[in-house]
Amino acid sequence: MTVRSLALALALAAAARPAAAQWTLAPAATRAEFRGLSVVNDTVAWASGTHGTVARTTDGGAAWTLLAVPGADSLDLRSIVALGPGVAVAAAAGPAERGQGRIFRTGDGGRSWTQVYATRDSGVFFDALAFWDARHGIAQSDPVGGTFFLLTTDDGGRTWTRVPPAAIPPTLPGEAAFAASGTCLAVWGTRDVWIGTGGGPRARVFHSSDRGRHWSVSDTPVHAGSPASGIFAVAFRDARHGVAVGGDYSRPRLPSVNAAVTDDGGATWHAARGPLVSAYLSGLAWDAAARRFVAVGLAGTAVSGDGGESWTMADTLPLNAARFAPGGAGVAAGPRGRLARWTGGGGRGR
Repeated sequence: MTVRSLALALALAAAARPAAAQWTLAPAATRAEFRGLSVVNDTVAWASGTHGTVARTTDGGAAWTLLAVPGADSLDLRSIVALGPGVAVAAAAGPAERGQGRIFRTGDGGRSWTQVYATRDSGVFFDALAFWDARHGIAQSDPVGGTFFLLTTDDGGRTWTRVPPAAIPPTLPGEAAFAASGTCLAVWGTRDVWIGTGGGPRARVFHSSDRGRHWSVSDTPVHAGSPASGIFAVAFRDARHGVAVGGDYSRPRLPSVNAAVTDDGGATWHAARGPLVSAYLSGLAWDAAARRFVAVGLAGTAVSGDGGESWTMADTLPLNAARFAPGGAGVAAGPRGRLARWTGGGGRGR
């Protein structure tokens, strides 16, 4: 091997290795699995998970306080949205016919909770919540009768109304959404919302530009075709530029097209140019301060500084979800009570 070829091989090997740890774990006070995550600002964030567990930090993720949702100890709260330092809405994922289709709200920092919605309609399984502002939000469930079951609120989550099924394009056989991180559902601005799908023959993205009243749908090239594969998360940096990530959760290190990019608001999608990472990615966040997308999954954390076109592994800690505040503070959540804060530094993307 020549000196030049040896140097090239060493450079490629170094590029393939994950960077030093980017997340610092907080002391684990629970074994709950966290999937719901929401940030308010650089210091306040909320997380939610199994056994009705909710956690709240007021110091940027260095320490978390565990909170109890009365009557929810048998529920998996897979999505949560913080509407302020003391206000949050959380939804349980699970079959509604078994009493798991429920939404809760707190207005006093989690000291008390009110059940604001419940249904036993067969097929309802809440995957995610999202809010445009402190009053207007949307809750998304797996399909019922061939269309997604969607709820909207105009009063900060106190009451919910179903979106008429006729307004939503029908789903494909087996198509649904994954309640993996709360980011199969994404909103932007005051009216746009997207849903990434999987489980069916194609991975698709549903889009509404009027807070869920009317919808369109488009295909993506993200790996699909089995109940365990498709899009797991979507995120947008503005109304036009977004990314969808996913893979196959039954094969978390499968090489596949696990990222797609749009520059027209989700009307069309193309496969990310690469290089891609060989990883199932379950959560996705836009880090506005550093101008980069950060994706997490059981294989670790992948980062893209070029709008989602190429990705590099930055950490190997298994995680389910990540969020970044406008100021750049980041938090993550995962299995076995994992709650972490981003300590990997800034480094603006392109």
